[in-house]
Amino acid sequence: MRRIYPDIQDNPDIAQAYAYPQGRPWLRLNMVASADGAAWLKGRSGGLSSSGDKRIFQVLRGLADVVVAGASTVRKEGYGPVKPRDSWAEIREGRPDVPHIAVISRSLGFDLDDELFTDATSQTIVITCESSPHERRKELARHADVIVVGEDSVDMRLAVTQLHERGLTRILCEGGPRINAQLSADDLVDELCLSISPMLVGGGAARIQNGEPAHVTLDLRQVLEEEGVLFCRYVREHS
Repeated sequence: MRRIYPDIQDNPDIAQAYAYPQGRPWLRLNMVASADGAAWLKGRSGGLSSSGDKRIFQVLRGLADVVVAGASTVRKEGYGPVKPRDSWAEIREGRPDVPHIAVISRSLGFDLDDELFTDATSQTIVITCESSPHERRKELARHADVIVVGEDSVDMRLAVTQLHERGLTRILCEGGPRINAQLSADDLVDELCLSISPMLVGGGAARIQNGEPAHVTLDLRQVLEEEGVLFCRYVREHS
């Protein structure tokens, strides 16, 4: 892997290249897309990924306090609990061994015997709203940390505030496109980490943001490259 912007450097330190700013909360999106903007191939992001993308994906998780994703993404991508990694020892010093997983869901249609709830090193968090099934919420609260914010839908601003109050200020969102769009519309996104796969997909695949309109101006801070895949780091212009 090499850095090609803002300077040229071979084998950059990935953890250093993606280090969080000090002294303030930070919310970053991490997504992969094809060269024509598709966020998945055959319904999943894995077909667009690469070995470099997977390495960056793991470092970004290691740097984060909490990994946020919508329930649909969790189901499609087969999320399980995050496992400790020896390579995270330095970047997680003074923090729990692994980040929490926080799942956004209105229906709460989870299998509570899934290892995401039974075998998580850091307790799984579920973010939902008042209109979610009440009895299901009570049952889920025995297996997860349940955050209820908003009436008919999840209030993203309140959700982020609740995560901050738990000391989880380094937030990594892994999608999907509708969750990304809601966060952008609420002006909550500080950074976008985008892997661009050298592939044309076409068809009706979603973009990395679908849903609510937003206008967030970004500044390109860094580009890494490996095997033709570009790894771009954009930061909100006024951050």
